[in-house]
Amino acid sequence: MVLYQPINGYCYNSDTHFLYNFVCDNLKKYKNIKGELLDIGSGSGILGLLLAREYLKLNLNQCEIQEMFQFFSTKNAQTNKLKATLFKGAFDKVEFDKRFDICVSNPPFYHSDVIKSENENLRIARYNDSLPLEQFIKKVSTILTSEGKFFFCYDAKQINEILILLNKYRFNLEALQFVHPKVSKDATLILVYAKKNSKSLTKIFNPLIVFENNNDFTKEVQEIYEKSSTYSIKVSIE
Repeated sequence: MVLYQPINGYCYNSDTHFLYNFVCDNLKKYKNIKGELLDIGSGSGILGLLLAREYLKLNLNQCEIQEMFQFFSTKNAQTNKLKATLFKGAFDKVEFDKRFDICVSNPPFYHSDVIKSENENLRIARYNDSLPLEQFIKKVSTILTSEGKFFFCYDAKQINEILILLNKYRFNLEALQFVHPKVSKDATLILVYAKKNSKSLTKIFNPLIVFENNNDFTKEVQEIYEKSSTYSIKVSIE
């Protein structure tokens, strides 16, 4: 999959690849994946496009606030011959004309107290004051179908707030996976699968370790990148 990205702006990273793999792992138990898919904060479009390539019966929808990334989401869908409907604007303010069977997102999750980038594009894409966690989860709860599925990644240190808010907005926590830079390091990322109107017990996946001690990718991470099979081209748009 060829993906155009901005030279000076937020670029997708390993988090999105890990989330894509996590979504696929959790959808294995369902026989017929179809319906409306929404990629929230689509950026270059990578997450939704990978899932649309994987599950041909899904109708891809993208939501993006930044004009530059609205261009990249649309351009990359066209480049990879995948149909997508783009909703322009801030996710918590967009009026959607449909409900969604699956919502996925790699949202801005750095805590608003940390030192921010001076680059406005990076700031909007990275920090959660541009989409606070409660507004994010609350809005998703209103646009999902009655048994809708919700997948996202977030800062592992904010797990307490994540669990409280999922419960508040009547999501059942279906699965979790923690991502560790190395086996000796604390988890930095959490992958979350939540579902409406479910009472299943939570599945805790084995932790995903990114690097070996020699700083090479682990075998599992190498396999995730091979499965994604993406090729990035950095461009400048006027």
